[in-house]
Amino acid sequence: MHCHRKQTLAADLSRRLCLFVLFMSCSVPAYSGSALTLPQLLKLLDPFNPTLAAAQARRESAQGALETARQYPNPTFEGGAGVGKERIDGGRTGTSGIAMLTQPLDYPFIREARRKVAEAGIVSADESNRSVWLTVRTTTRQTFYEILRRRAELEIAEANERLLQQIREKVQLKVEVGEAPRYEEVKAMAEWMNAVKLKETAQVRVEDAKSALHALFGDALPYPFEVEGELPPLPTNLPPIEKLRDEVLAHQPLLNQTRAEVARTRAKLGYEQDLRYPQVSVVGYMERDPGLDRWQLGVSVPLPLWNQRQGQIREATADLSQAEAVASQQELTVLRELENAWNRYRIAHRQVDTFEAGLLKQAENSLKVAEAAYRLGERGILDYLDAQRVYRSVSNDYLNARFDRQSSLIDLERLRALELRENLP
Repeated sequence: MHCHRKQTLAADLSRRLCLFVLFMSCSVPAYSGSALTLPQLLKLLDPFNPTLAAAQARRESAQGALETARQYPNPTFEGGAGVGKERIDGGRTGTSGIAMLTQPLDYPFIREARRKVAEAGIVSADESNRSVWLTVRTTTRQTFYEILRRRAELEIAEANERLLQQIREKVQLKVEVGEAPRYEEVKAMAEWMNAVKLKETAQVRVEDAKSALHALFGDALPYPFEVEGELPPLPTNLPPIEKLRDEVLAHQPLLNQTRAEVARTRAKLGYEQDLRYPQVSVVGYMERDPGLDRWQLGVSVPLPLWNQRQGQIREATADLSQAEAVASQQELTVLRELENAWNRYRIAHRQVDTFEAGLLKQAENSLKVAEAAYRLGERGILDYLDAQRVYRSVSNDYLNARFDRQSSLIDLERLRALELRENLP
């Protein structure tokens, strides 16, 4: 029996070492069939993501606004016919008619102001489209890696549950033969039940992460599905925070969009101010009566006596002030996000270095020592379970630190608009 127990403990140690290798690589085994990779998912975004479709529709609307701004005003035709008779004795009787054609004049400076408003709207829509494209792809990447993280956590939880199940069975056997007190069986049972709970929680988290990814594609993504992949290598050289700040200010489409909105509202204010000039219309008039034909050419000028567009100009001025305030606030928000992502990256990177410098190995060695001491009867089950719990916690922390570092890197790439600069949509 003693030999069999040693073989079983050796097998347990072998499983844990395999699990340790899994932690170090943070890779996910390939799945057969419909397993999807990250590049495949990113290719599905453009044709199937509804958010991208909405952004593209906004750009089409802005293009339509530019066409509207370039259009000339249509003329207006008015006409009528009837019967006329001269009001004299023996006057002639015959048909009479009237026709009038009115053509509003489109001033060049007003057309130019209208065009500037529409073109600024296109720039704003383009930058919004780029921002949405970048955000959706970032969300897809982070959600993809979140699935990998949750699956790795599930594998840890499953391995831990299997190990505690074996420990519980061994302790139960020792209690039955009188080699261990009853409280060790109770403790081993409690630890095993907690491991089962952690495994079930990890399973739910995997499904939640898959559901979040599925929501980005709708029916285009088969469900259920599996993904395969691993964490990419770290960038060889990450610029300092000062250079990152300059890149964000120069290339972040969200900031460019707010600047374009400022330009659009400023152009709208100039357009409203130009509309204070009366809009002249040329009028052509023709009248025919029995014995009389009359042709006239004139102009129609609205008199700005009561309405001088004070309200429209005031509204456009307020819109410009609001757009400028939003642009300033957006710049502060984006720079704050940059600092947050930079600090998260530094913290996670230091944590990973700490684990890889020896902390993870120390936890593994402590577990080996506690297991050997328990096997030789020098320590109780509580010490062994505590060492096993510490090792599991350290392994989970190492796993989370690596994925947190990757998540912060993705945020930095989004803020710097790296993917957008390399692959314009």
